[in-house]
Amino acid sequence: MSADDASLVKRCLRGDTEAIRQLVSRFQSDVYGLCVRLLHNRHDAEDVTQEVFLRIFRSLSGWDSSRLLKPWIMGIAVNRCRTWLAQRSRRPELVDYLQDTVAGQPADDSTELLREIHAALADLRLEYRTVFVMFHEQGQPYEEIAQAMDRPVGTIKTWLHRARLEILERLRRRGMVPEEGASTLTRPGEEREQS
Repeated sequence: MSADDASLVKRCLRGDTEAIRQLVSRFQSDVYGLCVRLLHNRHDAEDVTQEVFLRIFRSLSGWDSSRLLKPWIMGIAVNRCRTWLAQRSRRPELVDYLQDTVAGQPADDSTELLREIHAALADLRLEYRTVFVMFHEQGQPYEEIAQAMDRPVGTIKTWLHRARLEILERLRRRGMVPEEGASTLTRPGEEREQS
């Protein structure tokens, strides 16, 4: 637990507007970035980010000061995204024109590869995608992700491993990664066969 976190929360609970601004400023980009990656829609991500901060301030008095603040906040964001996706799946989408898309041909192979990786990421189950984004894009350690998702660290590592394998498999199917690369993948403790 950071003394800075505890002090900031106490000030927020007292209604200190500067502290509230600091808390939002400190975590807004992480929350919004996670929401964009999980929801695949900037407009939805903006709405959910606002909901997340409303929930944070409504629940702040219940924050356990023995825990880190960031995983607690990211846990709220993950849960709000889950709820939003469940609600969105129940209502029909008229047009998906709000999605951000890049028009035209890719400028080079790396742009096309990046697009394929993002498409593969979008197809992952929510838990795998969440862990992948939090670890690779936001640089959060396993322990913080585990706290945010309320799962053991071992589960987080397994989900991240499976997410990587599913993305790699899709890239292979799409011809973006050579098939012979499969022989270079080994499990921990296994030796690679030499040809």
